[in-house]
Amino acid sequence: MLITPAFAQSGGFAEGGLGLMPIILVMVIFYFLLIRPQQKRAKQHKEMLAALKRGDKIVTNGGLTGTIIKAVDDSETIEVEIAKDIKVNVVRTMIADVRGKTEAKK
Repeated sequence: MLITPAFAQSGGFAEGGLGLMPIILVMVIFYFLLIRPQQKRAKQHKEMLAALKRGDKIVTNGGLTGTIIKAVDDSETIEVEIAKDIKVNVVRTMIADVRGKTEAKK
C-alpha cells in the first residue's frame, strides 16, 4: 500500500466548509440578480397602482388601453373608458402601465 491510513482520512471541516462555498456563492448571485430586482419591480408596481387617479391613461395586461373614469382608493376595481361611451371595470392589479398622467389642478 502506498498511502498510509492517516493520510487517507478526510480533513473534516476544512473540506466540508469549502464544499459549501459554491452553494453559498450561487445563492448570493441569485439574490442580487433575480430576487432583489423582482422585489424592486413589485414595489414600484404597487406604488403605481396606489397613485392611480381619474383621467390617467392606462394599459392593461390584456393590452386594452383606456382612460380611468372612476377610481376609488379602497376598491379592488376601477372603471375605465376604452372607447366613447364604452366603460369596463378592470381589476386594479391587472394594470400594466400608466401612459399619461393628468396634471394636478391648482
